[in-house]
Amino acid sequence: EVVYCATNPTASERIGLVAIGGYGRGELAPFSDIDLLFLLPYKQTPWGEQVVEYILYILWDMRLEVGHATRTLGECIRLSRSDLTIRTTLLEGRYLWGDETLFKEMKARFDKEVVEHTGPDFIEAKLAERNTRHQRMGDSRYLLEPNVKDGKGGLRDLHTLFWIAKYLYRVDDVAQLIGQSVFTEEEYRLFAKAETFLRTVRCQLHYLANRPEERLTFDVQPELARFLGYTDHAGSSGVERFMKHYFLVAKDVGDLTRIFCAALEEQHKRKPRFQFPRFGLRKQEMDGFQVEGDRINLLDPDDFRRDPIKLIGLFHVAHENELDIHPQAVRLITRNLRRIDNDLRNNPLANRLFLNILTSKRNPET
Repeated sequence: EVVYCATNPTASERIGLVAIGGYGRGELAPFSDIDLLFLLPYKQTPWGEQVVEYILYILWDMRLEVGHATRTLGECIRLSRSDLTIRTTLLEGRYLWGDETLFKEMKARFDKEVVEHTGPDFIEAKLAERNTRHQRMGDSRYLLEPNVKDGKGGLRDLHTLFWIAKYLYRVDDVAQLIGQSVFTEEEYRLFAKAETFLRTVRCQLHYLANRPEERLTFDVQPELARFLGYTDHAGSSGVERFMKHYFLVAKDVGDLTRIFCAALEEQHKRKPRFQFPRFGLRKQEMDGFQVEGDRINLLDPDDFRRDPIKLIGLFHVAHENELDIHPQAVRLITRNLRRIDNDLRNNPLANRLFLNILTSKRNPET
């Protein structure tokens, strides 16, 4: 209202400032870019250009890294239909300053003209994008120098779950998924704990490197472990304890992804990971499990309690026969992990099945 004040503004002389990306989610790391969207009602005007330039120059003079885009409301809607990145950007947009009515209009049109009836396509596109990123980053949670942000089991995997949840269920917080029967309270706490740990590691990594660094390289791991309070214990050093914790959290992220995708498949009929013909295939029993088409399930939800060896046996049968695991079985596995105790670990049959999976010519991680 002080700089470039429009005493008698026209309908086109309005502007809304929107936070997007990590800034929109409210989780910037110390050296992250500040991503901004300058939202206009119609085409750009000389007044609008002056306002945008003035704001950007102030931010650049503060030595901030700024990613920015200037788009009209119509451009936002049109481009988000064809560009998955722009669609995701608008999904997590957060109002900052300016014409809030313009921002609300954009969100309303986005929900009605872009999001509505496109949930399954968005799920498939985001999961395909995730798989491509995993391949580029090494496709393993257990790399010796993992990428905290983009690696398998990293922050971006949690972001993907949040984007899909926000798109399908119109939620602003992962905690709201409990009411949607997607996560239990325990699973939500696991999500929050994993996110807090990974964000903490990423922030401290930025501070140590004094730049935007995402890889836990060998040279930084010991210093980061000390910084985060991991000390040497009998039989293990601080850095070993830190990296073990990191890999366990990455595994938790993988577990949450499987639970989430299982819930999506049940509620929204998302296609399973593997595609085989199902027509004309009946339910049949195989080695104590139920097989329908290309998916394996338990004969009874209480099977794991009666016979914990089936926790290993199910994976063995699925692996040997290239079967996908039914969504119901995925959730039952996760909720029965406490049954993996010393008795099961020392069971000869369970050990034989486990070693058969590990030594198979097929990829055990799939």
